[in-house]
Amino acid sequence: MTNKTTLGGKYAFLFFFIALTGMLSSCAHTPPIKSDNGVASLEKVTLGGAEQWILIRGKDVSNPIMLFIHGGPGFPEMAFNHHFGDGLEERFIVVHWDQRGAGKSYGKAPEGSFTVEQHLSDAHELIEMLLDRFGKKKLYIVGHSWGSMMGVMLVKRYPELFHAYVGIGQVVDLERNEAVSYDFVLREARRRNNRKAISELEKIGPPPYEEHNELVTQRKWLLKFGGALHNEDGYGKYAKIALKTGHEYSPADYIKLIMGATKVPKLMWEEMSRINFIEQAPRLEVPVYFFAGRYDYNTPFELVEEYYEILEAPRGKHLVWFENSAHSPNLEEPAEFTRAMVELVLAQTYPGNNRTE
Repeated sequence: MTNKTTLGGKYAFLFFFIALTGMLSSCAHTPPIKSDNGVASLEKVTLGGAEQWILIRGKDVSNPIMLFIHGGPGFPEMAFNHHFGDGLEERFIVVHWDQRGAGKSYGKAPEGSFTVEQHLSDAHELIEMLLDRFGKKKLYIVGHSWGSMMGVMLVKRYPELFHAYVGIGQVVDLERNEAVSYDFVLREARRRNNRKAISELEKIGPPPYEEHNELVTQRKWLLKFGGALHNEDGYGKYAKIALKTGHEYSPADYIKLIMGATKVPKLMWEEMSRINFIEQAPRLEVPVYFFAGRYDYNTPFELVEEYYEILEAPRGKHLVWFENSAHSPNLEEPAEFTRAMVELVLAQTYPGNNRTE
């Protein structure tokens, strides 16, 4: 679903090669937090009968919980936490979760369990676990790409559990999503007179695709033409960031990340393709924030605008633009992402006089 499915293809070697050079220690850990009331924990939990990993970090456990739900499916963002999450630890208990089959959780769940409903069940179980552990009634949920699909479905189903919902690279209608994304890439290929791109894109044709490799081809050119990352045409920069700061991942974990990013989308894509929130979630009973990259054609920004306009959100809705980002504002503009989370979302929605909510 996210452009990062391409990491299972030609861009995967970036993680694989650098990891094997020994740039990271084989011992995964999370650095301590210097605070008497803080938490820094990298731990294994059981969700839906499958072992999965979570990272919990925050300087004050009386702060609200922020659960980050990664994209893919199958591509976790725990290894990027210190790139975009450190600034949030002052004001939130930041939780990253490697979903079943993703990253550190790879290989711990049977193939038949890779369904949307099972992921929602796992997420609900984790949410209840976190609320009980920290004595809270609600938390913040932040979903990126595939995680934004889960996020909308979770807040629609359990609105009482959330202070607010933040969708990054929000998925709206996956069938139209892919059609708009393909049209953008083919249009760009012709504008740039890139004959190789034109040939490959015309060969696969417009979606839907019968073979996952056809989607990978489209995503390759989407990345090249700036619809996935605005200022990069490859993932090398972010691979280096993860390998430098992602203390929670060992070399073996990066190999598992590649395997999960390759495997899980194939298992779930057909079911995911039936999701259309304009029809299935026209109203949400929590404050809603869409963080949209101005250049995003992975989950095309115009569909996010369309959903924002029709969405009924009686507790408030906001469309927040990131002017120098495409699909991943949290990675491409981490300072602006942190500022929006604290100065907009938290400031508007957290009942600070009641620390147990």
